[in-house]
Amino acid sequence: MDDLARRNAGWHVAGVDVVRGAADSREAPVRVLIVDDSAPFRAAARDLLTRRGYRVVGKADTAARAFRTAARLTPHAILLDVHLPDGCGFDVSAALTDANPDLAVLLTSTDDPGACNRRVGAAGARGFVLKHCLATAPLERFWEAR
Repeated sequence: MDDLARRNAGWHVAGVDVVRGAADSREAPVRVLIVDDSAPFRAAARDLLTRRGYRVVGKADTAARAFRTAARLTPHAILLDVHLPDGCGFDVSAALTDANPDLAVLLTSTDDPGACNRRVGAAGARGFVLKHCLATAPLERFWEAR
């Protein structure tokens, strides 16, 4: 774990559960935080997730902002870029999920999925999806089921 992750390892969200059945209008949608340093990707992901029935509660562009925003907004799920300007998404995921095992993290990148997939479990994330595959990814498998 790098220094940033160690400094933020005390992050905690009390009482957060992954909401099942986001498509069911009787239940609240899954609250998602998008963490990526690319503004165009954040905007596209927000539009896509909103159309798929998720509630995007916030966006962050750095690891440091991810910790602060997650603590403030208490999302159920985080779409988290592997490469952030001030830290590694794998380390951010590990720190967040160590503090809150119910938090559903889905890592994303344009990198080779083989290299990333090997690190997903150790990071406490529920999965990995290539950025260009986000539109067709079965998000409910990662975020709504445990």
